[in-house]
Amino acid sequence: MSHNDQEDIAMNTAERTGTSRGMLWTGRVLSFLPGLFLLVDGVAKLFKPEPVDKGTVELGYSESVIIPLGIVLIVSCLLYFVPPTAVLGAILLTGYLGGAVATHVHAGHGAFEILFPVLFGALLWGGLWLRDERVRAVLPRRNSR
Repeated sequence: MSHNDQEDIAMNTAERTGTSRGMLWTGRVLSFLPGLFLLVDGVAKLFKPEPVDKGTVELGYSESVIIPLGIVLIVSCLLYFVPPTAVLGAILLTGYLGGAVATHVHAGHGAFEILFPVLFGALLWGGLWLRDERVRAVLPRRNSR
């Protein structure tokens, strides 16, 4: 597919959804970066390298939950990346990230570890808000008057 074909698809998508090209691409980037990070984290849980095992156990989880958590994370990310199921994926990822916040609070970690998943959730929803007019209709921006 040529660069011009890709631009035509992006323009058609933007016109069809009522989203400007700038909003669409900004939303895609904001969605892709944290989504890719979470997807890589999910895949790492399937292979269970030593740092993943050690970190999970130190947080108070059994080693037996690592692969199921990885599967949940991968499925949630894939749902998030597919436009028709992106909202469901965002909801599932929000729950996953909420669990990460609770885990870090319970472990007595500092502000960075606690707020990092919150930032990822905000980026995921912000990216989705920018690229999907249905989300903007449900979560409208308030005008300051």
